[in-house]
Amino acid sequence: MDYFSFVSGLGCGLVIGLSLITLRKHFGSVKETAKTIKKIASNSEYKLILVVRTDLGMSKGKIAAQCGHAAVGAYEKALKRDPEGLKSWQMTGQAKVAVKTDSVDEIKQIADNAKKMGIITSMIRDAGRTQIAPNSITVLGIGPAPKNVVDKVTGHLKLL
Repeated sequence: MDYFSFVSGLGCGLVIGLSLITLRKHFGSVKETAKTIKKIASNSEYKLILVVRTDLGMSKGKIAAQCGHAAVGAYEKALKRDPEGLKSWQMTGQAKVAVKTDSVDEIKQIADNAKKMGIITSMIRDAGRTQIAPNSITVLGIGPAPKNVVDKVTGHLKLL
């Protein structure tokens, strides 16, 4: 074996080893790492949908704040209920998509449909300190979940 082959082999081994160590630190055990990698490879991209009510007349800033509440709420629920799915979402870019509805009845129906499918939801109700009446439903967070699953519940909605 010549020097170049030895150094190349050593370099590749170090890169692979360090990659596995990094993955293990992020995911925990080797078994969990393998399970998460398999899930990422076998499933479609993950995403989090933010369904915004447009009939309330919220300002852009208010919508942004309410979407932030929904995203954090969905993340916290996913951390407890679906940590593997959350890791998959994190590893596939943490996609967040804002869509719109103009009906409180539709947002409730979408939430019910998502729950029936086992998808995490985060319904946000406003405190009523600024623009919106107290206890108004403003945004619904759905997911993170595989794109093909979330689309069954929200695929008919238009982008915000």
